[in-house]
Amino acid sequence: MSVSFALGLGANVGDALETLTAAVYAIDDLDGVAVTDVSGVYRTPPWPAPPDPRAVPQDDYLNLALIGVTTLAPLALLDELQLLEAAFGRDREREVRWGPRPLDIDVLLYDELELESERLVLPHPRITERAFVLVPLLEVLPGGVLPDGQRLTTALAALAPIEDIELELRLDDVPGRRPSRPEGPSAPPAGFARPGQHDLDAAEEPGGSRERRR
Repeated sequence: MSVSFALGLGANVGDALETLTAAVYAIDDLDGVAVTDVSGVYRTPPWPAPPDPRAVPQDDYLNLALIGVTTLAPLALLDELQLLEAAFGRDREREVRWGPRPLDIDVLLYDELELESERLVLPHPRITERAFVLVPLLEVLPGGVLPDGQRLTTALAALAPIEDIELELRLDDVPGRRPSRPEGPSAPPAGFARPGQHDLDAAEEPGGSRERRR
């Protein structure tokens, strides 16, 4: 049985855009996983930001969110995603907490599951604290609701004012991207002119659809 999931991806080392693009395809290529929609790419400052004492000096991040379906169990999905992170250069044993990342993949939601384990907490424990997660997530989950009933829009409003989150671009031709709405057929504009007397007279001639009023 397939269940839905949502991921947050971020990168700020090397060519972050190329990494995110490749990671989206790599996730879609995983056995038992299909990406169904991908948000735009947003440029955001690192989190946490100064003057928070946990802040680490580093470059801005590029972030996106994606949703999909999977037949993998939550921890099996996590295992596959962490293998992808390692393939893109992430070394969890040597990295600084909240420091630079060649690729960071967070499991944000897994269906409506609430889970708390040593390796994985669902929903992501800081999902409501991070505008850089909520902004792209709302793009692919408009009207989204957390398992506890809290709306994503409510969580984002609580973080207002939202600053320093800028849409960088939208990836072209990515898995699951909803096709843009096609334009309708071209046609001349509708006319609303009243018929003239000549038109009425012509209609009243023999063979016309109207009879002359007496």
